[in-house]
Amino acid sequence: MTNAAELSREAHAGTDRLQWWILLGFVLGLGGGLLAYTFAKDADWIGFVVTYVTGPIGQIFLRLLFMLVIPLLFSALVVGIAEMGEVRALGRVGIATLVYTVVVSGIAVALSLLLVNTIRPGDGVDRAAAQELLAKGAENAGAIVKTAGEAKSGVEAVLSLIPSNVITAMSDNDILAVMFFALIFGIGLLLVQTPKTAVLKDAIEAVFEVAMKLIGLVIRLAPLAIFCFMFNLAAQFGWDLLGKLAAYVAVVLLALALQMFGVFSALLAFLARKSPIAFFRETREASLMAFSTASSNATLPTSLRVAEDELKLPRRVARFVLTIGATANQNGTAMFEGVTVLFLAQFFGHQLALGDQLMVMVICILAGVGTAGVPAGSLPVIALILHRVGVPPEGIGLILGVDRFLDMCRTTLNVVGDLVCATVISAVTGARNDLPEMEAA
Repeated sequence: MTNAAELSREAHAGTDRLQWWILLGFVLGLGGGLLAYTFAKDADWIGFVVTYVTGPIGQIFLRLLFMLVIPLLFSALVVGIAEMGEVRALGRVGIATLVYTVVVSGIAVALSLLLVNTIRPGDGVDRAAAQELLAKGAENAGAIVKTAGEAKSGVEAVLSLIPSNVITAMSDNDILAVMFFALIFGIGLLLVQTPKTAVLKDAIEAVFEVAMKLIGLVIRLAPLAIFCFMFNLAAQFGWDLLGKLAAYVAVVLLALALQMFGVFSALLAFLARKSPIAFFRETREASLMAFSTASSNATLPTSLRVAEDELKLPRRVARFVLTIGATANQNGTAMFEGVTVLFLAQFFGHQLALGDQLMVMVICILAGVGTAGVPAGSLPVIALILHRVGVPPEGIGLILGVDRFLDMCRTTLNVVGDLVCATVISAVTGARNDLPEMEAA
């Protein structure tokens, strides 16, 4: 136990050190780019550095992410669905949890997209510079990944969700088609419970663990990549970056606050018949733990104790909902991804059609199942969505410098959302602590 505890502390310390290095890379890249923009905007050496030094380094980082994102998303979704085998055993509690997760996640992403479209924090930068970088980013990304054909609409868009050849879909990085296949495959594993499928599930889970480990190693290059991204962006857009970054942070926080105190309060009041004020007071310990650790998994023991001791929820319901929710009910993460994609699209002057925004919404909801538990774990998903909608993935450098603080905020929403889910499910299913079957561990 001592060794495990020491390893856990070392891993957490390593994450903190990496976040500080990312912040340092962000600040140095931003500062260097702003100095270059102010004092040497049209100097030839700026173009040389961007073309032959900072640009290629950033592209290497993106190529590594794109290389791993499909195995990561496929295995995460399959394992996330397959591990819901307890749903059938829990009957209507399990079904209610699944329905709640999909509906509330949809509300969260729709709310975030509505806010970004209304406030438009990415508008107002130099359009010529944005279009130049947009064209350059599309050319660079084209060597990494191909878009899945022209934009589709209507019946064709629905049919394109179902891949005729999953290998081709993977090679084209058709993310929605791959996630649809993963969803169906996970349901198949859920329905077929044999020793052989158990071995297959373990193998896919091993792929997930390997992909997570490799993503963690790639993320270690993030400080250098972020320096390069921010230098390139700041050297091209100048001081406009700071205002747009502040607006982006404000919109993310507004979206999280509306979900937390608006949507969650309504769910508690109307479905659970629970006072939102009392709920937030009783769950403050879990909220503080989530904010300080920025990890849903690390907060899980505290959440379980709060659910049983403070909220007085049935033990079996609390354990099922909170354990599933730690990986599948990621409202905060889904909202963050949706806001980030639309903000960067606005920043680069790329208008997303309604169909594209619906696609972003679906991907954000599905990607919430089994989100990688590593620093900047949503980074591969965001990068791939950006490329699919025609936005330079290099734009992720703009948001990673403030990601640590936003990660703490969205993790708090994730954890509180799981507790809200457990409270609502306990109420609507009529589960009580005095029922013996609900007390079984």
